[in-house]
Amino acid sequence: MITNRPAESTHKGIQLLMPIIEVGNLSKIYRTQKRLPGLAGAVQGLFNRQYTEVRAVDGVSFNIEEGELVGFLGPNGAGKTTTLKMLSGILYPTSGTARVMGFTPSERKNEYRRQFALVMGQKNQLWWDLPAQESLFLNKEIYGVSDADYKETLEEMTELLQVKHLLGIMVRELSLGERMKFELIASLLHRPRVLFLDEPTIGLDVVAQKNIREFIKDYNRRTKTTILLTSHYMNDIQALCDRVVVINHGKKIFDGRLEAVVERFSQAKLITVAFKNGGVSPEQLAAFGKVLENTKVKAVLQVPREEVKKASNEILSRFDVDDINIEEVPIEEVIEKVFKGGESS
Repeated sequence: MITNRPAESTHKGIQLLMPIIEVGNLSKIYRTQKRLPGLAGAVQGLFNRQYTEVRAVDGVSFNIEEGELVGFLGPNGAGKTTTLKMLSGILYPTSGTARVMGFTPSERKNEYRRQFALVMGQKNQLWWDLPAQESLFLNKEIYGVSDADYKETLEEMTELLQVKHLLGIMVRELSLGERMKFELIASLLHRPRVLFLDEPTIGLDVVAQKNIREFIKDYNRRTKTTILLTSHYMNDIQALCDRVVVINHGKKIFDGRLEAVVERFSQAKLITVAFKNGGVSPEQLAAFGKVLENTKVKAVLQVPREEVKKASNEILSRFDVDDINIEEVPIEEVIEKVFKGGESS
């Protein structure tokens, strides 16, 4: 069994802990041929080819410490999956550096490949025409996991994910949520130190998403496995990640705590007011901020952060209020703002 341990270096006899993932100015550029329409364009392309460059990842840098669970966010086409593929050695970077556990992923050394796992929600690593247990056993043999470790891990994981009764079912007959659970088990059989998760809950129903999230959170807490997670579901990120790295158009635009994203990119809060004896006119409410909702019993206002305290006190003093609640703008809206501009506003 591979035990998780920090990456180390030695300087003048002193052991120094190093980030387990180090990414420096990493770029991936694709060169694609431009094709003109029609037969004339096809003929011209034979003799005078024109090319264009697509920067899938453009100078991205970040470090991740041992045991961190970091959210890797960005819209479709931002470069998230390309970055994960470079970190796992599937793709060669055009420029820049990547080090994981002291290894250069693009060298594809077997020692490195035995210590990480990549789970892609839209790709399968299990054999569809075999029972789940046989697929897991094949993975056990590929990674050279001992019989004792395999038995222990399989028992633990199937119990935690509540799929022990499905081990004899053909993979193709399992539901999407059940298959994803077995994908996770297959990836964790060799106890990787680093786990790359690319959209692990995509397409799953709400209950399955919750089960997967709880398992990932508990596994990270117990084993201190370093996890880099991409997801389009903000519930995943909020439930699992204290820190996020945000990229857009291949460039990193934010790296920090999730709560800091809200503080930096959302300059307003929401005030929800419940009235005792009927509502208040929109004109009266507009004096405190942007009116998002207004009914006979409730109003929702978007108020600049620096004015929230003053606005709340005035609302309480001027109107017959039954309840008042102050909260952050939904994280989905904040992240969308980050994706659109990368500027605080």
